[in-house]
Amino acid sequence: MTFAKRHYPVIVVGGGQAGLSTSYLLRQRNIDHLVLEKEQAFHAWKEQRWDSFCLVTPNWQCRLPDHPYDGDDPHGFMVKEDIVAWMERFRAAFDPPLIEGITVRAVRALPVGGYRLDTDRGPLTADQVVMAVSSYHRPKIPGYARRLPARIKQVDASAYRNPEALPEGAVLVVGTGQSGCQIAEDLHLAGRRVHLAVGPAPRVSRFYRGRDVVDWLDDMGHYRIPVQDHLTEEQVRAKANHYVTGRDGGRDIDLRRFALEGMRLHGRLETVEAGQARFGDDLGKNLDQADATNARIKNSIDDYIARQGIDAPTEPPYEPVWEPPRGLDRELDLEAEGIAAVIWCIGYAPDFSWIEAPAFDATGYPKHRRGVTASPGLYFLGLPWLHTWGSGRIYAIAEDAEYLANRIEAARLPLREQYLAGIA
Repeated sequence: MTFAKRHYPVIVVGGGQAGLSTSYLLRQRNIDHLVLEKEQAFHAWKEQRWDSFCLVTPNWQCRLPDHPYDGDDPHGFMVKEDIVAWMERFRAAFDPPLIEGITVRAVRALPVGGYRLDTDRGPLTADQVVMAVSSYHRPKIPGYARRLPARIKQVDASAYRNPEALPEGAVLVVGTGQSGCQIAEDLHLAGRRVHLAVGPAPRVSRFYRGRDVVDWLDDMGHYRIPVQDHLTEEQVRAKANHYVTGRDGGRDIDLRRFALEGMRLHGRLETVEAGQARFGDDLGKNLDQADATNARIKNSIDDYIARQGIDAPTEPPYEPVWEPPRGLDRELDLEAEGIAAVIWCIGYAPDFSWIEAPAFDATGYPKHRRGVTASPGLYFLGLPWLHTWGSGRIYAIAEDAEYLANRIEAARLPLREQYLAGIA
């Protein structure tokens, strides 16, 4: 698809589930628009997930506008190929005005209103712009990573594919959010020697008292709590996701059990110097805190069951199956341990420096209320905790996109020929 013109009432930047959900709803409202995607639609799902990737939330939580999960296993967990196929069916259902392989280099608010988008195929303008580009732009790699021996292969979570793609030898996985724990599990199940630097991420059980924990929490309204009802938006955004897995029908990720099975657990990685990795003295604390979070979630479910008078089976409290040994060595000789690869799983940093508009806080993060910024006609969709827990996930994209589509429809601006002449 090529440009039919150089100005559109609305331009959506990003061709993932957020961008195409917006497109679907704009088309429903007969609002002329264009969607621009740097790579291809659903690129992150296709190219930035490992081979064994699967959802950690049940399939029934997958819903795009007028396109809920359409398979026969609502309480299962789709693998990567199934997720992509489901999304491609959504795309095919309405054939969005999407241009793939186009880079938006800059977005600038114009003095007379509207926005100019500089692309590698020339400039465009729009009255309103929706930024559907997530906030996971640059992997967080610490400066001391440069001091790792050159022979050690380094990748971040988005570049990991499978154990066979890594050089032979042991692997150090850094970080225990969802990606770090699942990648460590993938390597562990493949028989690789795994060292895991354990951070403060919390964990949650897969099933409790006869149901998936996600089912209980959804019934309790947990996923519909607006961000402003939590401590602060910044604090909520900074929290790591609870680790659990949907692999093989879903199960807990218990790092203590991995340790019993031979995985080497360490505290948070602090630095690398002269071929030695040094870890913090916080392994026990991090494991205990993760278990405590899991216990609090279970207690809240117990309270809900009691209040509602629900007949549900009981379960004994979790008992730790492994404890870090006293005097655990906090240093690891990378050569002696045969570390051949390091996988960085400590998160991603946003980069919105290419957007010039009064819509950001002092850190450069979008300042908004449910995706609506102070810069008229500039919106964000798909950010973590844009409105609720589900905003950065498939679960609430349709709801958030509906809200913004209504705002866009109400704020439609007339064309301004005076600023089009210079770029037409």
